[in-house]
Formats: sequence, C-alpha cells, structure tokens
Amino acid sequence: MFPAPLSVLQTLVNGFMDRTFLIGIAISMRRITIGYGISVIAGILLGLLIGRVKLLDETVGSLVLGLQTLPSITWLPLALLWFGLNEKAIIFVVIMGAVFSITIGTYSGVKGVPPLYLKAGRNMGAQGYQLFLQVIIPAALPSIVVGLKQGWSWAWRSLMAGEMIFASLGLGFLLMMGRELNDMSQVIAVMIIIIIIGLVVEKLIFAKLESNLYERW
Repeated sequence: MFPAPLSVLQTLVNGFMDRTFLIGIAISMRRITIGYGISVIAGILLGLLIGRVKLLDETVGSLVLGLQTLPSITWLPLALLWFGLNEKAIIFVVIMGAVFSITIGTYSGVKGVPPLYLKAGRNMGAQGYQLFLQVIIPAALPSIVVGLKQGWSWAWRSLMAGEMIFASLGLGFLLMMGRELNDMSQVIAVMIIIIIIGLVVEKLIFAKLESNLYERW
C-alpha cells in the first residue's frame, strides 16, 4: 500500500513525459489564479470597509469572523446547486476558502493603524481616498500580507478538495484517479507535486514580499 521511491520517481517521469501532470498543473494553476485573484480584490476591499465603517464592523464584521471558521469544502454543495458541475463551482469554492482570511488580515491591519498616523495624514492634507492610499494601506500592509499568505494556503487546499469531489481534471482529479486505480505511486507523485508548487509559491512570492516589506519598514 506504500509505493517504493523508485516507483514514485518513475511515475513522476512518465507523468511529465506524457504531459498528464503538465496538463493537470496548468488547469489547477488557472483555477487558483482566477479564484485567488478575485479573493484578493474582494477581501482587501471588504476588510478596508469593515475596518473603517463602524456600522459594517458591528454587523458584517461578526459575520465574516463566523464564516471564516467554516471549512471551505462545505460551500461545495451550494456551489454545485448554483453553478452545476463546471469550472465556476470549483472557482467559487476557492474564493470562499480564501476571501475571509484576506478580509480578516486587512481588517486587523486597518484596526491596528496608530491614530497618530491618521492625525498626521489629515494635518498634511490627506483626505478620503488619499488617506487610504497614502496612510492606512501602507501602515496596514504587514497584516494584509499575512492575510494574503493565509488566504493562499486556504485557496490551494480548497482547490484540491474541490477537484477531488468530481471529475474536473486538475491535480486533485489526478489524485483521485490514482486512488480509483489503486495506483499509490500516482497518489504520492501528485502529492509531491502539490507540495512543491506550494513551496515554490511561498519562496518565490510571499517570502520575497515579506522580506522586502520588512526591509522597507
């Protein structure tokens, strides 16, 4: 039930040679790019609004905190009812998996902006969107980046869970095909690919972003 390392290596080689893994990676990356991109825009905007508007903080803020504790895969039944067995359902699950983490990270950053920064910004003439762009967002950026990083992790996990539920190609589908065919070498090989992609994104994007941010601060 546990494959030999050489068997897994051979499966990896064969999967890339016949382009099975390449196609799965391309499909999964397209889905995560779309879903995570929408989550970033929606999450940051919602977090900024909740953090600055008291009425939204007292109403929507509590709802967001509650929804963030909900496992993202529980949105899949609704997604299937609303969108059917198609790409939109999986992307919806990815969005719901990531958007609340990003929202909470942004909200925490906005709430943590020292009032002195806001007073100084207003005294120097920053009002409205200028206050957001030149004072609030830069001051909240460390927390926003943490939220983006957490959102990516949840989005990636949500994508794999969604792809495993029904036939949709992608890496999650290849993982389940390995199980259906009792091919443990393929299962482990796909797991290795998923881990490597996660590490590459972490090291090439978020690690550099955090490093540059801390150096800037």
